[in-house]
Amino acid sequence: MLDGGHSMAVRLMQHLVVPTFVLDTERRVAIWNKACERLTGCPASEMIGTRNHWQAFYNHERHCLADVVALNKPDQLETLYSAHAEPGEFGLGLRAENWCTMPRLGERLYLAVDAGPIFDDQGKLVAVVETLRDMTAQKQAEIALHNLATRDGLTGVANRRSLDERLNAEWARGQRTASPITFMLADVDHFKRYNDTYGHQKGDECLRSVAEAISGAVYRPADLAARYGGEEFAVIMPSTEPDGGHAVAERICQAVRALAIPHCASDVTDCVTLSIGVATAIPQPGSTPGALVAAADEALYRAKRTGRNRSCLAAA
Repeated sequence: MLDGGHSMAVRLMQHLVVPTFVLDTERRVAIWNKACERLTGCPASEMIGTRNHWQAFYNHERHCLADVVALNKPDQLETLYSAHAEPGEFGLGLRAENWCTMPRLGERLYLAVDAGPIFDDQGKLVAVVETLRDMTAQKQAEIALHNLATRDGLTGVANRRSLDERLNAEWARGQRTASPITFMLADVDHFKRYNDTYGHQKGDECLRSVAEAISGAVYRPADLAARYGGEEFAVIMPSTEPDGGHAVAERICQAVRALAIPHCASDVTDCVTLSIGVATAIPQPGSTPGALVAAADEALYRAKRTGRNRSCLAAA
């Protein structure tokens, strides 16, 4: 396919503005066009005749989309690509998107990829063509818009809308699986006094630092730290028993104390501290998370009444 009468097609493909490479039936690189060289920083001389095409996109060996087509293993898409679809633009092959590390360039790019098979007149596979589009700018804009909608503008943690959506989603999941959810409410102790003493600009800096400390003390990807409102923060911890939630709350309190942000107007100690209320529930069919939030709120006020700078568990 790639010799003799096809030499003109090969030369044309070399000069396509779309980054393109072709694998033969042995999954060796037969064509690596100039646009692909520019996109990846890898010259064709290093790729032609090898199975090293993955090295242009990843730090570790793994299949590219053209390999998936050549091997006829579409079941690999789920683990290889963050987004994928079948069939591709031309009715054959596969389409996918993901972040690529681009080792030769030393940067990450978000690439949209199409890979399609080429068959001879007898229907036998003779090659696979993969084309690539750099979607990094569009993806970054999408992420920025998403962050505007889901992140608190001051502190950078999740906003109240995101918190409510996640809590409702986890509550529904807990109803299906009968697994516990721990919810905590945290309040910066005597924050009004802090603002009155140090000014609102310092107050904003304080909230940003506290939010960062809370996020840093919440380790699991499934957990969510959010700004609840004003100087209040919240944390959702799915599949978490009361003791586990209380341990995390204590870790958060310690992380905020470790910031050692001066607070001369506090009657608790001479630095900024938190009070935290922790509640746990197993969602029941037909229930809502309102009672869980109310229980955490009651535990928070108990932490304040008993001296602040501490966490309290809701009554069982």
